Amino acid sequence: MKVVVLVSGGMDSVTVLHWAQSEHELVGAISFDYGAKHNHREIPFAAEHALVLGVRHEVVALDFVDRLFESDLLKSGGDVPDGHYAAENMKSTVVPFRNAIMLSIATGFAESIGARGLAIGAHTGDHTIYPDCRPEFVRAMGDAMRCGTYAGIELLCPFVDVTKGAIAAAGAQLGVDFGRTYSCYKGGALHCGTCGTCVERREAFAEAGLVDPTAYASADATAPADGGGAP
Repeated sequence: MKVVVLVSGGMDSVTVLHWAQSEHELVGAISFDYGAKHNHREIPFAAEHALVLGVRHEVVALDFVDRLFESDLLKSGGDVPDGHYAAENMKSTVVPFRNAIMLSIATGFAESIGARGLAIGAHTGDHTIYPDCRPEFVRAMGDAMRCGTYAGIELLCPFVDVTKGAIAAAGAQLGVDFGRTYSCYKGGALHCGTCGTCVERREAFAEAGLVDPTAYASADATAPADGGGAP
């Protein structure tokens, strides 16, 4: 199947990009610059991996999101909270209906270039806080995409039922260079090490039994207790 991947430049979506190259005919990658604090760090890695795989990569600007939506993930929002990814305070990083907006645009792009599938990197760690990553949303959005296109675009979520650690393990088997991905919601030159996505990243490498290639600004105790974090 010809497949397009929605790729941010983080470890989940980059793994999906390499998975699509391995399991399908990868014909396109699409990223969105929607005003998140970390977009400028992530998107160059998305472009880099698309170039390595020799696939077309498009970046779509969604300036209205930062202007009209309320979220601490956005440049217009407040400070990104520290803590675990599943903590209640991480709800402040939700960008309302973000995935539906991006998937709608990406579906139109996919059909326009002859693809039949569109893949994303949602996983079980996203389910607690982010409504538009949950299985019920994936099913509903997949139905809308299929019914709303002549091509019957299929929404592919290969990791929707697994942990981020399982994604790390799968990426390692696919040869993904996780040192060339970015996760930190704060968008600094180094991963902060203490925000929800940094904590989750550290936990993923520990769960997978992999060396974490990430340089963190902080070796805070929010890292996994077994020591799986930055070297």
